[in-house]
Amino acid sequence: MEDAFTVDDLIACYARGVFPMADAREDESLFLIDPERRGVLPLGDFHIPKRLARTVRNGPYEVRIDTAFDAVIEGCAASRPGRQDTWINHPIQQLYGQLYARGLAHSIETWLDGDLVGGLYGVSLGGAFFGESMFSTARDASKVALVHLVARLIAGGYQLLDTQFLTDHLTQFGTVEISRADYRRRLAKALTVHGDFYGLAGGATGIDCLQAISQAS
Repeated sequence: MEDAFTVDDLIACYARGVFPMADAREDESLFLIDPERRGVLPLGDFHIPKRLARTVRNGPYEVRIDTAFDAVIEGCAASRPGRQDTWINHPIQQLYGQLYARGLAHSIETWLDGDLVGGLYGVSLGGAFFGESMFSTARDASKVALVHLVARLIAGGYQLLDTQFLTDHLTQFGTVEISRADYRRRLAKALTVHGDFYGLAGGATGIDCLQAISQAS
């Protein structure tokens, strides 16, 4: 199965609400996940903790879009304290690289003094964005990337931000858990919409992002 699984198969999976995972970084096989309960982050109800808002506003990090996609995936796949292995194996990484080449996957990156210190990546289809993974090696670096992502999705007319699962980390931003049936209804609606990932200027500041989010709430 794995040898025959192509990027077109991956796109079809997302369109019907399932996504791939692997058991370990060096495991060459993958399997598909269709959770009974799904995490989604309602864009109009995105909550930014006050301390994070100050960090975004003060702009200690440079935020770039789609300039280091492979490096972001590598960062997400790297082992860290409390998690020695990852679901992002090499075949999955290659598939997302192909999605990126087609303009269907994106990265939001946070940089400090020329070094990549955090970011996230995900898949974009229609008006749906499927958040895949995030990483940080500096305080709040991935959270800043998330704020910039949400602002970009709001500005681009997206209808759905899929977080796959509900975690304590994501709950603080307003992520909720919905049923598989509800998720599929929302996904079907979002796929009829054209989301413009570049609707927000590439050099948008933290203040620009906070304003976009404030206007949507």
